[in-house]
Amino acid sequence: MRLGEVGLLTNDVIRLADFYKALLETDNGSDDEVHQTIIAEETMLTIYNDGSAKNNNNQNICIAFTVDDMDREYQKVLKSGAEVIEKPIKRPWGAVNMSFYDPDRNVVYLRSFDR
Repeated sequence: MRLGEVGLLTNDVIRLADFYKALLETDNGSDDEVHQTIIAEETMLTIYNDGSAKNNNNQNICIAFTVDDMDREYQKVLKSGAEVIEKPIKRPWGAVNMSFYDPDRNVVYLRSFDR
């Protein structure tokens, strides 16, 4: 068995999908209001409205992306207007991590590793 998909449930698929398309610098060619697949390689990232009301106070999930250039990605996050939780900081194990909220207040981590 392998993880096939991470889905973010939302009341506003277009708003959240547009945020992740900009963050990940990708375009899926979709403006679907119910379901959009943002990443389709390996483990998929989908944004989905299952019809239930969401409180947009998602405190039990986070998503992490590994990046090559933390400084570049940090500037992109700042320009997006996302609320930064923690600026990039080097961890004792060598990774540089930062965190911020997406528009639905899911916690997003960016991490890079020294090579």
